[in-house]
Amino acid sequence: MKNSFIILFLVSLIFLSCKEEKKGSPSLLNSEKNAATKVTKRVGMVTGIKEDKIEYYKKLHAKVWPAVLKKIKDCNIQNYSIYLKKIGNEYYLFSYFEYTGSDYDMDMKKMAADRTTQQWWKLTDSTQKPLPEAAEKKQIWTNMEEVFHTN
Repeated sequence: MKNSFIILFLVSLIFLSCKEEKKGSPSLLNSEKNAATKVTKRVGMVTGIKEDKIEYYKKLHAKVWPAVLKKIKDCNIQNYSIYLKKIGNEYYLFSYFEYTGSDYDMDMKKMAADRTTQQWWKLTDSTQKPLPEAAEKKQIWTNMEEVFHTN
């Protein structure tokens, strides 16, 4: 399965809800303890997109399925954006989101396990052209290194 996006959408992305903890459970107490020390993780990714699929991709994202949007929020992702840019003769998608949870890997796994998200990714993945390093790992999106940030 695809890691990021979604792993978006992305990464993607759950059989269990990310917030199904019961009040008073040890894991909830630990997450409340960690809430004070949470740090927002900013994530930037890139992938190619097939030129003949750009309009289809835009139409999909003009009406993102409500269950996909809910899963994104449930997995502690906010301020999620995707940008399109032509560089030379190729088109690329650049995504950015902020992760505000306390266990990024766990939330991304939960998102990737979600059946609705998996269906969404089948539609979007077919439009994209992974960069070589992502393709080697059977992924769609490639993480980018943050080199600067200011508020």
